[in-house]
Amino acid sequence: MPAHLPAAQPSFRRSGTPTGTPSRRSIPTVTNTAAPTSSPGPGTSDIPSADPLFGPGSQFNALFNDPRWALAMIRATVLEAAHPQIGAALLDNSTFVAHPWRRLRNTFQSMQRMFCADDHARQREAARLNRLHARLNGTDARSRPYDAMEPGVRAWVVATLFESAVTMCRLGGQPLEQATMEKLYTEFQAFLATMGDQAGHLPPTLNEFWPYFDRTVEEELENTEALRIILYKLFDHLPAPPVLDGLPTVWAAGRTLAGPVIGAITVASLPEPFRRKAGLPEIPGAQTLMQSAYLAAGLARFLPDNWIQAEGIAGLLFLSPDSDDPRARSVTTVRDVMKRAGAFIRLITPLPAQPEPTRAPAPRRSAEEFFHAVLDQTGDGYLDWPDLAAMARELSGRLDLDEPQETRLYDAYAQWWKELQTALDADGDGRVSAQEYAAAVPSLAGPALIRVAEVLFDATDKDGNQTIDADEYRALFRTGFQRDMDSPGGTYSRSAFLNDFLSFMAGRQRSTAYDPLLTEA
Repeated sequence: MPAHLPAAQPSFRRSGTPTGTPSRRSIPTVTNTAAPTSSPGPGTSDIPSADPLFGPGSQFNALFNDPRWALAMIRATVLEAAHPQIGAALLDNSTFVAHPWRRLRNTFQSMQRMFCADDHARQREAARLNRLHARLNGTDARSRPYDAMEPGVRAWVVATLFESAVTMCRLGGQPLEQATMEKLYTEFQAFLATMGDQAGHLPPTLNEFWPYFDRTVEEELENTEALRIILYKLFDHLPAPPVLDGLPTVWAAGRTLAGPVIGAITVASLPEPFRRKAGLPEIPGAQTLMQSAYLAAGLARFLPDNWIQAEGIAGLLFLSPDSDDPRARSVTTVRDVMKRAGAFIRLITPLPAQPEPTRAPAPRRSAEEFFHAVLDQTGDGYLDWPDLAAMARELSGRLDLDEPQETRLYDAYAQWWKELQTALDADGDGRVSAQEYAAAVPSLAGPALIRVAEVLFDATDKDGNQTIDADEYRALFRTGFQRDMDSPGGTYSRSAFLNDFLSFMAGRQRSTAYDPLLTEA
């Protein structure tokens, strides 16, 4: 979604890629760039200070907890994925297929930061997003270049969010008044300006925005592979969110019913010219179903405020049973009830048997299982740089790293990728297959991986006292402090951290801490 500013990043190409030819899977070159300075969005000069662009009082803040956003965000994501450059970047670099809930959580948190009232937090998040997006460039399957920092691409992401917000209100039977729409548009322009983009990449006025949007839909959007994956694969194979992990039967039953419905609603809500151009199916009754869904979601606004607070719902959705959050005990009770419901569902439905996880999983797993569960972060069946970059990106976000620490972590992962590529890429195609990995059964704990562990420890150890305390542990793992309290002060030593991390990443043992961190859907 939003974007990141460059951090110093090593530039090298995979073996066999001609210099000067952008590699679809190469590590991008990134140069140091200062964080964008705060600048007003186009047309903000006539907005009085009493009518803020961000935080409480803004139009976006008034819509933030609207339940219809769940449908609108899916719609906006599909419109983004239909843009050739964004679709290629998603396909090559994103974890949205293998880890959709993680990506949703990170997007939600980023939007919270970008539209909060704290200018410093907003600028910090903008710089982080710019660093992230500066690393996303390459070429698509048709040898067309893509770059997540291209101003027109960034403008389209913001345009889809704004247009989907307007559409969700219209479909929900509450169309926005002209003045409200103009205010919301100004806020999204200010959002783009906070990212450091100059005026002009979005039309300056709302009246000019609609022709721009229609023209982009008709002339630039395509039926991309990323779009097809979202519509026809993701919903049908969507993994359970963390709170329902371990309840495969209950989740499979719900997904079987909800997946096709969500897909039909999303397709029906897309602009008609694009549906026709992309050859998307016209399902009888889909328009009525779509409008009913938006109307029903809109009725949720009459529920008590604490029932529909987006932050509270997200917190529950991503709550781990191992968390020390007070709500975890209640969730565990609900999960027990749902397990019994799952047993009942298996008795009365023809759903294929879903293996229930054992309470204490085996300490070891096969090399191929580890490959798919941990190493293949993008879910494309191969290990290459985007997979390790996704790990670095997730860890950097969890720890809210500044540019120097983030760069150290990316550099460490880049060195590990070079080491892995040299050791495991038997056919020289610039990536490692599951078969190549399993055949080698390597000991991955080489010097480069040790460096990754050391950098990660230093980043987690915020106070630099060479131990990780309960708060630092929680920041990384989002669970209760699970270390043996025999150590002085109940802390996690450097040597213990490095040993656990290396044992996990070498595929030698499972870990109650690292498994959720890097395998969470």
